[in-house]
Amino acid sequence: MSLVLDPAAQDLLFREARTANTFTDEPVTDEQIQAVYDLIKYGPTSMNQSPLRITLVRSAEARERLVGLMADGNKEKTGKAPLVAILSADNEFHHELPTLFPHFEGAKDMFEGFGREARESQATLNAALQAAYFIIGLRSAGLAAGPMTGADLEGVRKEFLDDDHTPLMVVNIGRPGENAWFPRSPRLAYDEVVTTV
Repeated sequence: MSLVLDPAAQDLLFREARTANTFTDEPVTDEQIQAVYDLIKYGPTSMNQSPLRITLVRSAEARERLVGLMADGNKEKTGKAPLVAILSADNEFHHELPTLFPHFEGAKDMFEGFGREARESQATLNAALQAAYFIIGLRSAGLAAGPMTGADLEGVRKEFLDDDHTPLMVVNIGRPGENAWFPRSPRLAYDEVVTTV
């Protein structure tokens, strides 16, 4: 085979993994999320920017506020999921570059000079990469993820974050419940995606 990863792991992470819409009542622990993060933090980002920030919504009061900001089709499942995470991009990620990218001493000042708009673009791209790693990390822990962008994301920013953070998505997390999956949607074939020049 061309892939080193064994077929069971391939199925767990990709072929059999699905976006979950229902979950069991089994709780998702902080230890599970820390194990996921401690794995996915090694996924590459440009200049090791690492702008992803994860807000775990655990309290009933916070969950109620978040559900009110979700699109109608996402309210019920967000209310019932064992854990919900808000994934956002830290637009001031450059302050961490002296630690994260120490061999380039001027990295922080360079991004400061670029201005906020350029930093937001970098933060969004690289945090989105990390969000994908996070979803795969959840799958590697035997959990299912229900990532959603159907929400009042500006409202999410105002309610849970600050102006330095851009919310990217809300992710329901847990063990898949009864009738958790919609039918598998089609995917594009290799020849429709890959060209050689």
